[in-house]
Amino acid sequence: MTNAATNGPTVFSVTELNAAVRELLEHSFGLLWVEGEISNVARPRSGHIYFSLKDGDAQVRCALFRGKARLVRTALDNGAQVRLRARVSLYAARGDYQLIVEHVEDAGDGALQRAFEQLKARLDAEGLFAAERKRALPAAPARIGVITSATGAAIRDVLSVVARRYPLGAVRVYPVPVQGEAAPAAIVAALTRASARADCDVLLLVRGGGSLEDLQAFNDENVARAIVASRLPVVSGVGHEVDVTIADFAADVRAATPSAAAELVCPDLAARAAVVPQAAARLQRRMRSRLSTARERLDGLTARLARQHPRRRLEAPMQRLDDAELRLQRAMRLRLGRRRDHATALSQRLQRASPASRITRERRRCEALERRLTLATRGHIRNADQRLRTAARGLNGVSPLQTLERGYAIARDARGEVVRNADDVTEGSRIAVDLARGRLDCDVHTVHPTPPDRSPE
Repeated sequence: MTNAATNGPTVFSVTELNAAVRELLEHSFGLLWVEGEISNVARPRSGHIYFSLKDGDAQVRCALFRGKARLVRTALDNGAQVRLRARVSLYAARGDYQLIVEHVEDAGDGALQRAFEQLKARLDAEGLFAAERKRALPAAPARIGVITSATGAAIRDVLSVVARRYPLGAVRVYPVPVQGEAAPAAIVAALTRASARADCDVLLLVRGGGSLEDLQAFNDENVARAIVASRLPVVSGVGHEVDVTIADFAADVRAATPSAAAELVCPDLAARAAVVPQAAARLQRRMRSRLSTARERLDGLTARLARQHPRRRLEAPMQRLDDAELRLQRAMRLRLGRRRDHATALSQRLQRASPASRITRERRRCEALERRLTLATRGHIRNADQRLRTAARGLNGVSPLQTLERGYAIARDARGEVVRNADDVTEGSRIAVDLARGRLDCDVHTVHPTPPDRSPE
């Protein structure tokens, strides 16, 4: 912290402010339980697990570090309903308020607890738990009815207490299952039967301790209504001292345990023996007080040790490292995507500019030109042929061959010159005579001179 000026306002740096808020959060709350739904689960390679815990209106970031994550047996999946034991902290690098998770368990017991509280509130509103409805216990019951399992520890505890404190009392057992789906109906039937018979002075509804799920038969609405409807006073002794059920609220008297329930209905025949339970109760209270004080001191020392543990100094760097890793992965994916798009564009451009494409286009152009040349050549040949035929017909009309065809012949001398005048040859010379078909080699025997030209005057 620094002062802007003498006697001026205190100015925090961001780091100092976040550190102060972190210390305030961690010292103010300590370990606490939080229940909600998991979302946004991230598992980096470091082994730490980050997620959000939300309900219908809000959410909070959570960090479960590797050392604690190895001990968790509950599946940390998106949508899972869980209950966390955690401490409130601050991730100073981002200024995010978060929970550092120490333990995770399924929230099924939380659902049972909510159902328990809702049923308790509804029956209480109906007056089933009203104090004025409660009945007093008989001072010295001749017969004690016990509704419990015939083979459980609870009946043995009750019989032991009765034999020790009140051997004159008789015990009648109504055996029922004390957990499972059939238990509530069996307990209701036993309460109804005992009330109808009225052969007992008081009823004990007891069983040993167990989880909230194990005690569900005694949190049944029908069981509570059967207790209220009973004509006999009912003492509940379900579970251990810390266990509380709907049957305890509906009963006329609630005992901490089955043994305590038996002690409530059994008077102590020895005056001295009456001091023992009182002393035991005082001892229990003192021990609980001392244990509570020692537990609080232990929790304080544990919290101090946890704050000073070297691991705490590593949590923020480890979280920053995981955060950087996640950001790097996102950046790499983005960069690879851009490079992939660029490579695709270059490939398309290369394909468009490829010599193969150009050669294909030029080949098609050559083929088209070849087709055009072929067509033009054929047309030119047809035209030339037509002109040739026309010229041949004209030439044929003046050809000496045509004259030869009409029976004329052409005489040629030894030099191959055409003989047009008989005076050009002599007797004994050889001449060649060309006919329309073939040639004759002839010897001249007689020469008839050309008569003089007789032109009309």
